[in-house]
Amino acid sequence: MASMPEKITVRIDEDLAEIAPGYLDNRKKDVELLPQILAKGDFQTLRIMGHRMKGSGAGYGFDGISDIGRAIEEAAKQENREGVRQGIEALSSYLDRLDVIYG
Repeated sequence: MASMPEKITVRIDEDLAEIAPGYLDNRKKDVELLPQILAKGDFQTLRIMGHRMKGSGAGYGFDGISDIGRAIEEAAKQENREGVRQGIEALSSYLDRLDVIYG
């Protein structure tokens, strides 16, 4: 019904307040980098990057990033360009809609 995508509110420990913004900035850089890697057909690098997101996201309280990383990793293992592209779009959308609350 809503025309604008809903915000994703994530509450994380305030101990992460100093490092979480840098982590999210790096994921935003990934959104820029991943399509370039996909264009080269470098599925090994895509798999590794997806695996790292899968492992790190939840550690910062961003389960969505872990889920997206898992999807990118699996798509890259299968050399599924469309699956990787959808994962990149999902990451971009997640980051655009993310609203972080510390505490």
